[in-house]
Amino acid sequence: MSDLVAFRAETRAWLEANCPAEMREPIRHDDDVCWGGRKVKFASDAQRLWLERMGAKGWTVPEWPAEYGGGGLSRDESKVLAEELRAIKARSPLSSFGIWMLGPALLKYGNEAQKKEHLPKIARGEIRWCQGYSEPGAGSDLAALRTSAEDMGDHYLVNGSKVWTSYADKADWIFCLVRTDMIAAKHLGISFLLFDMASEGVSTSPIRLISGASPFCQTFFDNVKVPKENLMGIAGKGWDIAKYLLTHEREMIGGSDSTGGGGRDSIGQIARRQIGMDAAILADTALRTDIARHEINAMAFALTMERVKDEAKSGQGSGALSSMLKYYGTELNKERMELLMSIRGSDGLTWEGDEPRDGDLARSWLRSRANSIEGGTSEVQLNIIAKRVLELPGA
Repeated sequence: MSDLVAFRAETRAWLEANCPAEMREPIRHDDDVCWGGRKVKFASDAQRLWLERMGAKGWTVPEWPAEYGGGGLSRDESKVLAEELRAIKARSPLSSFGIWMLGPALLKYGNEAQKKEHLPKIARGEIRWCQGYSEPGAGSDLAALRTSAEDMGDHYLVNGSKVWTSYADKADWIFCLVRTDMIAAKHLGISFLLFDMASEGVSTSPIRLISGASPFCQTFFDNVKVPKENLMGIAGKGWDIAKYLLTHEREMIGGSDSTGGGGRDSIGQIARRQIGMDAAILADTALRTDIARHEINAMAFALTMERVKDEAKSGQGSGALSSMLKYYGTELNKERMELLMSIRGSDGLTWEGDEPRDGDLARSWLRSRANSIEGGTSEVQLNIIAKRVLELPGA
């Protein structure tokens, strides 16, 4: 325990000296979130400095091994770091599919050369990754994918397309499911490839959403050459990696924005600022009750996430529990956005206006609907929970 006390004191002192004041302000806009990558355009010097300092410390991925760019911290030390970051309301230095999804899979299934090549760059935010899973004919039924990778000796030749590829037009590399055996059984013959989005034959087409934004793309592969060394795991065994990665994706989607963490204001703080109340108690009793209920549920969910992480660290794994986290977390985030719209009242319906950020809330509210689709629909998650967690009998 004394070691943790000393670690807390050292961590607190380091954060106080190294976290810029600007990075302790609430996240209000998309530009406040740093995704890193070769094409990164930092919103400010403070944002760049915060990423550089945390990346050099290994604290963007505190529990990853130090030899792969991580902090090498124990689970207890990582908890202390998270608590101290929350205490100063620090923003996350880096948002990254590489951290949330690919990194854990690389640590488990990647060979040593792949780990040393990719993990440090992920940790420092030097490479931005996107996910090549869903296809026009293979969404919830992902194993029906048809993007092919033909073995050409020293490389694969990839042809096909992916859809709903988040930020593919901004990403540097892609982790991609491909079919290396076109006649094998449905869940067999699938392999897991890593390749540069700048490769010849890769193109993207943004998909415009109802919100007006285009975070998703359709991605096309036309005779893309991928070196054999970029195969992760065993050829034809990519479905095992895909399932493992999906558990991390679902936990990430379920946990994102639902608790108001990561430097974001709580619903109560936003309500008091919007309504102009200096007092701690809001006048609208119905709204006050809804906010209190949401924040209690959000805190309970955050504690559940911590418990599941502890269980995973001890070797129990999250498995089908990730479906529970994904389902409840997305419902919580949709509820958060509904409350934010209620707080703003008719002003929340603004789509365009004189201010640059007018319409952001309405667009974010619309975007939250997609949480119950991406990473596996809510209906799919409820089926998994029924069969694999509750062990209910089939129809």
